[in-house]
Amino acid sequence: MSRKPRIVLDTNIFISASFRKPSSIPDTIYQLVKSQVCILITSSAILEEIEDVINRKEIVKRTKTTADERKTFMQEIVEISFLVSGQESVKVIKDDPDDDKFLAAALEGNADYIVSGDHHLLDLKEYKSIPVLTPKDFLATLEDEITRE
Repeated sequence: MSRKPRIVLDTNIFISASFRKPSSIPDTIYQLVKSQVCILITSSAILEEIEDVINRKEIVKRTKTTADERKTFMQEIVEISFLVSGQESVKVIKDDPDDDKFLAAALEGNADYIVSGDHHLLDLKEYKSIPVLTPKDFLATLEDEITRE
């Protein structure tokens, strides 16, 4: 793996990482992005969704995060992201058109992987030759690439 893999993470990965369970798979992926092992590709539409979800009452209750912690988490995501313009228009997922923004960001940002726990995305298996992987499969793929070097 001569260059850093470019990845798009679905909102559910960020939300799971915000639970701050060290060594959980979503947290491990988030830490890889924070340490720049991978390049995180995102768009303003994805950031808006993360901010919306992370501030929902039931999520706040489950993550036990303060308003400041959530704000810091969002700032961190923005700082470590490669932000695409969001000009790409994709209409692929009929059952949940909201998920198209992840495909659009992946296409626009030349992503190597889309990582998701959402079956609407996972059912595609790949989009325009960009693999859509579960967090567990992504980590296994990344490990394989690193050991092959």
